[in-house]
Order: sequence, then structure tokens, then C-alpha cells
Amino acid sequence: MSDVLNVSEIFGKNVFNDAVMKDRLPKNVYKKLKKTVEDGAELDPSIADVVAHAMKDWAIERGATHYTHWFQPLTGVTAEKHDSFISAPSDGKVIMEFSGKELIKGEPDASSFPSGGLRATFEARGYTVWDCTSPAFLREDAIGVTLCIPTSFCSYKGESLDKKTPLLRSMQAVNEQALRILRLFGNTTAKRVAPSVGAEQEYFLVDREKYLQRKDLIYTGRTLFGAMPPKGQELEDHYFGAIRERIGSYMNDVNKELWKLGVPAKTQHNEVAPAQHELAPIYEGVNQAVDHNQIVMETLKKVAGRHGMACLLHEKPFAGVNGSGKHNNWSLTADDGTNLLNPGDTPHENIQFLLVLACIIKAVDLHADLLRESAADVGNDHRLGANEAPPAIISIFLGEQLEDVIDQLCSTGEATHSKKGGTLRTGVDILPDLDKDATDRNRTSPFAFTGNKFEFRMVGSSDSIASPNTVLNTIVAEAFKEAADKLEKADDFDMAVHDMIKEMLAAHRRVIFNGNGYSDEWVAEAEKRGLPNIRSMVEAIPALTTDKAVKLFEAFGVFTRAELESRAEVEYENFSKAINIEARTMYDMASKSIIPAVIRYTTQLAASISAVKGACPEADVSTQTGLLMETSGLLSDMKAAVSRLAEVTEKAACADGGIAQATAYHSEVVPAMEALRAPVDKLEMIVDKELWPMPSYGDLIFEV
Repeated sequence: MSDVLNVSEIFGKNVFNDAVMKDRLPKNVYKKLKKTVEDGAELDPSIADVVAHAMKDWAIERGATHYTHWFQPLTGVTAEKHDSFISAPSDGKVIMEFSGKELIKGEPDASSFPSGGLRATFEARGYTVWDCTSPAFLREDAIGVTLCIPTSFCSYKGESLDKKTPLLRSMQAVNEQALRILRLFGNTTAKRVAPSVGAEQEYFLVDREKYLQRKDLIYTGRTLFGAMPPKGQELEDHYFGAIRERIGSYMNDVNKELWKLGVPAKTQHNEVAPAQHELAPIYEGVNQAVDHNQIVMETLKKVAGRHGMACLLHEKPFAGVNGSGKHNNWSLTADDGTNLLNPGDTPHENIQFLLVLACIIKAVDLHADLLRESAADVGNDHRLGANEAPPAIISIFLGEQLEDVIDQLCSTGEATHSKKGGTLRTGVDILPDLDKDATDRNRTSPFAFTGNKFEFRMVGSSDSIASPNTVLNTIVAEAFKEAADKLEKADDFDMAVHDMIKEMLAAHRRVIFNGNGYSDEWVAEAEKRGLPNIRSMVEAIPALTTDKAVKLFEAFGVFTRAELESRAEVEYENFSKAINIEARTMYDMASKSIIPAVIRYTTQLAASISAVKGACPEADVSTQTGLLMETSGLLSDMKAAVSRLAEVTEKAACADGGIAQATAYHSEVVPAMEALRAPVDKLEMIVDKELWPMPSYGDLIFEV
């Protein structure tokens, strides 16, 4: 029984969590820190030295030699600089020290991270600031044991240079406005309202040896060439199928790593595409959820290497099969246990819920462009509004029950009933009858209500969930504020809130759609409704800097105009750089590997024709000749496409930066890449497999 894993014993063992703080900190220090964490009170700097000393002792007891301020710059991944605990040697000996100042503030180089013009190259100073609301943790790896301290990252002048700072600002905004809504309905017990999130993570696993034979996977995270194998996902036999032992062993190790770090990993299963899988955690506070999702992505990659595999987090690593997303399950919960998105058994009578729902519908309709932008990244361009997944149109799925309540309110002014779920009967005597939900689910909707939360399904698998949650928090805060401003002044609250709900639903119900979001008919219908269909990242980025967006974010102190403009610039740069790398990788693979392989094949064909004709002049060599002609024609097309790609890539690289350059890469380079891929994928189906210079799709997704 020694091999039996006791999850309760290992869960959170590497986290400086509440239980550890309560045990190791003086009572008065613990209470002050707890007040900051739970109530959002300002951190008392006087306790920093005591907390730092306790944190250091705890970490060293567990083998830590270094600490790092762990932060999330605009690269979308995490960053860290390691410092040891040793102080200046004296008499040949060192003392292990860690001060409150070192805990609270770090100073990484701000000029070398993306800043979108907020920092000049020569302006190097930046600060990391301890975020005590997300607990420190120990990371164990080949480096050793490192104490990781979650922090915000800002410039010398105080501008946000990271993903966490705006998220924390947006949490403050939605908390303040949500409390106003609760107070209107007589709730005096809640002191804080916090967004909660559970981020489902999809990913692919491939054999590492095969991965290392594909330059496109190494450099870009996706296959730039590749013909579909005879079988893809059409039989749906991989989805929720039995987990193979190699994958199961990997998942087991991932869970152990995550549980030790306090990440509440709960669900694991095979996803739709071959070699695709999913990990889903239990929901938690949004700040911790964002940090934990970064830990999840890092752990998935790290553990894959130990098992001789590579983890692919790209949104579309393989053409022709499902890509990967990250479903962001968002809700609002007060510290007294009130879930603002819980409709109850009779939602038509739950006026507080209906007001909250109406505010969210309004927020999503008014700021659909910002929500779409928050899910925009280079990989998602292959997933949204293109080959699969929800279209790049923001719509809300509410289900039959809530849509019926809204229909009643908008048509008659009164909602008198709510549809019930009824009973599910299977027709098998030995199976029990089940209570059925009042509505079905809709997996094609980008923003779906799922009982007591909204599931934002657009987020890309490799992306940080900080940006979409920052936007969600802020747009809902705005809607709450506008509602509270009016209702607090109303003479007759009951009449005013009833009228407000009806007016908001009537004005913004165009964004509600319960049908098939994959259909062409919905795209046409959405256009009639006036809903934006933003098909690419380059088209989405301008939403950040509209007057409407600047007014929204500045009103709640989430972003300044300069911070928004900097983020737009960073995203244009990221798009251009990513496409440039992909284009150069395609050129390199085609020129150095694929063209030589095809030439060897055509040479063999030509030699075969000559040999057969020499041995038997009457022999029919039309098959070989046809193959030679077809291959030579495709080779010619490929060479022309390579030259065209090199030309347009060089031209785009010389374009002015920002939107001009990103537009050039999007409109010129991306089509040239597609034009090169077409003949190459056809050639893969013709050329001798022994000569083809890289593993095929079948090798990658069926031989894991």
C-alpha cells in the first residue's frame, strides 16, 4: 500500500498557503495579511520583514536555495530572475537572508520586455511588486527548489507592463459595482464580490523524437505542412475514449505536480482530435486561476519531456482536425456565498439575477469587439471563424428556460413562469429516472450560460486568460455602475428595476442566439442583426484603442490610453514576428529538405523509366511517366511559391511597424504561405515515404 497516492497529503504541500501562514506567522501579522488578502485592504509594509523571514525558513526547510519574483509580462508567458538567499560572506561563511524589501519589490530589466513604446530601450528600470493575494509556491525541477513569488510588473513611471496588474484593477472595479447591486437588494452581509474562473485546458501530445524531426513544430508550435492521414477524427472514437497507458502515466505525473502546487486539477480525458486531451480544474478566484493556468501550461510541457513526448499548446497544430481552446468559465461570487449568476429554481421571480443577467447581456453586446480582441492571438486565427470552433462572432447562449423568460418580459412586460426540466426516462427498467435540466447545452456558442456561470469558449489554448477576464470584469462593472446610478435614485425601486430589466433586454437581445453557431446561416443572420464578425487578430486589435474602449478602461482605472496603445502595438508586433518566423521556417524547410527530397524522387522515377525502356522498349511506362510529369509540375509550382513567399516576406519585413506591417503579413504573407503549402501537401501523397524528410500527420497523431 506504500504506492497508494494520498492526494490530501500532497495537495498544496509546496504552497505558502493560508494554513502555513497561520501556523508560522505571529497572530497579529497573520490577521493583517489576511485582511489584505480577503478584504482588499492596503498591505501594511511593517509586516513584510516578518512574512519574508517565515517564508524563507519554510522554503529553506524544503530545500530551496533561490527565490524569484514570478511575473507575467506582455509576452503572454511567465518570467523570472533567480536570486539565492545567501548574504555577503563573512569569515568564509554565508548567512541565508530574505528581507521584507526583497519580498515586496524586485527590479528586473524593463526595457527588454515588450512595452509597445512605454519604455525606450535605454530606460531599463522596472519593478515587480508582491501580489500577496496569490500565494507563493515552491517549484521543484532540475535547477533545484525555487521559491516563486507572484508579482505585478510595472515601469519606473508606474505603467502596467504585465497581464496581472490590469486584472487586479478590474477585480477592484467589478467588486465595487457588484456590491452596489447587492446593496440595492438589501444584502448588507457581503463585503466583497470576486470573479471566479475555471479554465479548461486543451492540448496535444506527440512523440518527442518525431517532434524533433519537424522544424515547424520546434520553431512555431504547429505543422506548416502536412497531408491528412487516411483516418482523422471522423469516427469520434478518440473523444472520451479509454486513456492509453503512456498518456495515463503522463497525466498521473501532471496531476501530482499540480496538486503539490495547490492547483485543483479535477477532470482529464481524451478530446475530439487524435492525440488531443483536456485538463480541467475546479473554479477558484480569478487572480489565482490566472496564475494557476500559467502553472498548468508550464507543467504540461515540462512533464511531457520526462515521458518522451512534446506537449503542443498551439491553437491549431494540425490542419484538418480540431484545434485547441481554453474554455473560460466565469462567475461572480460574494464572500457571503451569494453567486450572482445563480438563477434559482424560478428565475422569472429572481429579480436580482435577472438584473445581473441583463447587465451582462448589455455589456457583451456593447463591447463584443473587446471580448473578441481579448481572445485574439496568431494561433486562434486558424481556429475562430475559419475551419472550426465558434465563428468569430460574439453571441450569447442562454438556453430555452431563460430565453423563454426574456420573451415573456419583452412581449408582455411580465414573466409569470419558468420552464421546468421534467424527468429523463431511458426506457430501461433497471435505470433510474433522472431530473432533467431545464435546457440543453450549446457547444457552438462562444459565450454560453451553463447554469450558474458563463463559459467564454473563444480563448486560445496557448493564451493567458488574464486579458479576457480583465475585459469581462470591466465591461460588467460598467453595466453594473450604470444600473446602480439610476436605481439608487429611483423613487419606486421595484418599478424602476422591472422597467430597467425589460428595457435592457429589449435593447440588447440581438446578441442572444441559441442555435448552431457553426452554420453559415448564423453568419448571415448575425450580419442582419448588426453583430460584428471580426475574422482575424489584425482586424481585432483596433478595438483596444477606440474612444469607447479608452473611456471604459480609464473610467475604472484599469488601463490608461497610453497603456492601451502600448498593448495594441505589442499585439501588432507579436503578429508580425510570429508570421515572419512561420514564413521563414516554411522557406527553410521547403528549400533545404522538401525540394531536395522531391528531386531525388523524380530522379529515381526518371531512372526507372530509362531502365524499363532499355530492358523492354515495348513496355508501358505511362504510369511512371505520368507520376514524373505530375511530380515535376508540382515541384515547379512549389519552387514558384517558395520564391513568391521569400519576396512578400522581405517586403513585409521592410514595411513600417505596427498596423501597416501586421496588415502586410496578414494580407500578403499568409496567403503566400497557404499557396506554398498546397503543392507540398500534394507531393507528400506522391513521394516515396522513405524519401519524405519529416514524420507525417499519421506518424505524429496516431503513434504517441
